[in-house]
Amino acid sequence: MTATDTLMTKNGHELHIGFLGHGSLRFDCLGRTLYIDPVAMFADYTDAPKADLILVTHHHDDHCDPALIKQLLKPDGEVISTETVVGQLGYGTPMHNGEVRRIDDLLTIEAIPAYNTTAGRDCFHPHTGRDNGYLLTLDGVRIYVSGDSEPTPEMLALRDLDVVFLPVNQPYTMTVDQAVATVRALHPALFYPYHTGQTDFVTDLEQLADRLNGSGTEVRIRPMA
Repeated sequence: MTATDTLMTKNGHELHIGFLGHGSLRFDCLGRTLYIDPVAMFADYTDAPKADLILVTHHHDDHCDPALIKQLLKPDGEVISTETVVGQLGYGTPMHNGEVRRIDDLLTIEAIPAYNTTAGRDCFHPHTGRDNGYLLTLDGVRIYVSGDSEPTPEMLALRDLDVVFLPVNQPYTMTVDQAVATVRALHPALFYPYHTGQTDFVTDLEQLADRLNGSGTEVRIRPMA
């Protein structure tokens, strides 16, 4: 059973967020279904709704599952991703760092650079423009899904965010200290730590939530190992 939260959009419609494990998310609003980084190893997609749009942050196999993408996509659905992923799939639309794309009246997407900033970690996610995070404006709700990234100038410059997803598994993404500082800088209404497992280092999510008490940001911990 997929864990799901329901939020209200700025226009009074229900927005359902599905937590599909690790870095995989689903957003349902006004009859439209959007996936970010769906991967079969983290959830059962047997009865999952078909996708109008799939966004992929980068090509690593815990984020990009070509067989599942093909299975989920509606005949008229679209894949938007990086040049690397589009090349790997053999179809889809590339979106580059800094690019903004208006899909329709419901959804606008901005590609935010995703990369490591700690010395010695750039072998995972280099600062070359290769990988994306995504800023969604979905029926007026601004949702930032960072992908695999540490705090970057481009990330920290974002403002007026309603919902933020930041990755907190080590050694590939953010430490608790980095995540706390980033949430305090971005000051979203709602923060979800995600991408929390798949390594031998266990992130203390309760400590993360405790350190953000009184910050003005609600922290919700969902099953995203």
